[in-house]
Amino acid sequence: MIQAAEPRLVLASASASRKDLLERAGLRFEARAARVDEAEVKRAALADGASARDTALLLADLKAQRIARRDPEALVIGCDQLLVCEGTWFDKPADLAEARAHLVALRGRAHILVTAVLCRRGGQRVWHHIAEPSLTMRNFSDAFLDAYIAAEGDALTSTVGAYRLEGLGVHLFDRVEGEHAAVLGLPVLPLLGFLRQHGVLAA
Repeated sequence: MIQAAEPRLVLASASASRKDLLERAGLRFEARAARVDEAEVKRAALADGASARDTALLLADLKAQRIARRDPEALVIGCDQLLVCEGTWFDKPADLAEARAHLVALRGRAHILVTAVLCRRGGQRVWHHIAEPSLTMRNFSDAFLDAYIAAEGDALTSTVGAYRLEGLGVHLFDRVEGEHAAVLGLPVLPLLGFLRQHGVLAA
């Protein structure tokens, strides 16, 4: 795999899973956290009747903009993910009690992870993609749920669904449809395709 020296890649995210996905793909990049008031953006989007797709893309763009303004020569990758179950948007749980409530609400139901990735260079948005993997939670017992929460602990508050599919969270599910990387927060295959088309990676 050959990566051009320019443009430099910057991931506008502090997410360990997104960083790991790009590292596993062999990309050279820098990761920088982009401070965005996600809760406020989501509240405004819901009030305006915006779709989950539009909101995820907006959040990804805002994050990319924050970094691109300070580093206009870099190709900045912004990402965001919203969990939608039967019309309700779920945020990262504030604590383990809320994580348990989220998992109870999702138990036995299908939900969508609306996952947006967007690239900016300078002041221009140059590419974006939205993936919508679908996941169906099995109807697990309360005893299993308690054991799962005890095993995972505070890690559950770091993810929008209160689960990590790359770990013990896989035991929650009957079915997962869509790119595994998109479930983890970054649709890698479409991004690699764009980077080849953009001349960053060898075609």
